[in-house]
Amino acid sequence: MGISQSRDIWLAFNDLCLAVPLSGSTAGVSVLILASLYLLQVYHRRQRTTCLRGPQSPSWMWGFSKILLDPAVATELYERWADEYGPVYKIPLVLGESKVILWDPKAIAHFFAKDTWLYNQTPFNKIAGQLTVGRGVLWADGEGHKRQRKALNPAFSAAAIRNLTSVFQDSAHKAVIAWEAEIASNQGTQNAVINVQQWMNHISLDSVGIAVLSHDFGALNGNHSEAADVLNAFGLSGNAAHSLVILAQNFPSILKLPLPRTQFAQKLSLIVGKICEEMLLRSRKEIETGGATQGDKSCLGLLLKAEDAALTHQEVLDQAKTLLVAGFETTSISMTWALVELAQNPDMQTKLRDECLEFGATPTYDDLAGKLPYLDAIVNEVLRFHAPVKEIPASAIQEDVIPLSKPLRTADGNYTDSVCIPKGTVVMIPPVALNCSVGMWGPDAKAFKPSRWLEEDMGTHGKEALHGYRHLMTFGDGARICLGKVFALTEFKAVLFILVRNFLFEMESPGMKMVESFGPIARPGVAGSADPERVPLRVRRYEV
Repeated sequence: MGISQSRDIWLAFNDLCLAVPLSGSTAGVSVLILASLYLLQVYHRRQRTTCLRGPQSPSWMWGFSKILLDPAVATELYERWADEYGPVYKIPLVLGESKVILWDPKAIAHFFAKDTWLYNQTPFNKIAGQLTVGRGVLWADGEGHKRQRKALNPAFSAAAIRNLTSVFQDSAHKAVIAWEAEIASNQGTQNAVINVQQWMNHISLDSVGIAVLSHDFGALNGNHSEAADVLNAFGLSGNAAHSLVILAQNFPSILKLPLPRTQFAQKLSLIVGKICEEMLLRSRKEIETGGATQGDKSCLGLLLKAEDAALTHQEVLDQAKTLLVAGFETTSISMTWALVELAQNPDMQTKLRDECLEFGATPTYDDLAGKLPYLDAIVNEVLRFHAPVKEIPASAIQEDVIPLSKPLRTADGNYTDSVCIPKGTVVMIPPVALNCSVGMWGPDAKAFKPSRWLEEDMGTHGKEALHGYRHLMTFGDGARICLGKVFALTEFKAVLFILVRNFLFEMESPGMKMVESFGPIARPGVAGSADPERVPLRVRRYEV
């Protein structure tokens, strides 16, 4: 039990005692009895709660909150702690509070199975999500989440994404034309240093704009977009005011203060909301006049069909904002990491290019899904090794008993095959740490190794115990498994196929070291660079 919970108990007890009349009336005795029963209930709940082991806090004020902001440090610590304290343990955070980390596969499966019903969004994520994208599917829990998810499913089915594959390919071809022009302008060098992070942002924004909203932001054509500026700034704003953001985990109302991150979120919501509103109005007019939107294959077009039946107007608006924000950041980061890894591993790059050139024609959705094994292996390994989302937290809305796959030694020295946690406990899954766990993926888990996904090298080491897409935690699992999983995979593969066929990628300089930025969604960057948005690679035109 955290300090704040104990404080609340004693405040409630004091309030009850103050309510007792000095005369010692019957009503006063009743209140004392109720207070005693309440404290007895708290005592029994604490007795039922499993005493978990975990590391000692390095700071009463901050616990491990600041230390775990560094993705590389967090990944190493989570696995080390699992080895030392068992596959379910607790770590101290701000002001004596703690959260429970799940590493046991059976416990993780239970957590995801109960998500949205027994485990809801934490108060921090609830407020942050509402401020950024409204009360869409990422915000909702329980029946509300189930209803919204059901309404959105048709927009992300295989059939729907099949119709959007050409959108992703068109965006990649626009980048090819722009890069060829930049290389041609460098007479005598036959190459150009290109900020691939910026261009992956452009590809992602234009693709998701057209696919989700039927709106072309024109970023690949050099058009300035306020939405792009705010999306980029919002992704970077987590690097400032870390202390306040950490405190907001305990005191979520801090998010309503005029912090830089909150201001970016509000501006983003206004800009994206305006775009969505304009698209909705235009689409309705086209439908009323028998226009083109009746055949619109975008997510917006399918959302409009769901509006009257399942979603309110505001919910449609919030879904569009959610899909734009979610689809922009994570896929852009993954595509950037793919180009970086290929630049650092020339043999892998050559093998992938050979497969893509040998395939010949532009691949269809079905081709991308199953006929390019090494492309699939590269994409899966990037998703394993560089998962964009570092933590999946949720708060227990009632007491829960979590089953374990093997006995766990508790803080009092006993062994248990389940863990009882009280209402209000924050439980967290660390996707990147699990994806790179030696226990889950074998002794080469810390290496970027696409061949692990190929049939001839496919092992059955530990990973079979985890659920999720290809035994990865990158997309989550259960009721909240990433709705845009197929969308993201198809875009990723379609873009990478075209870029690798046309260009050779090298690091700008041999000693350039790549790092991840702090925050819940870690972007790639160059170590020591003053510009966190710049990921420069030397790009050459590939000549057959």
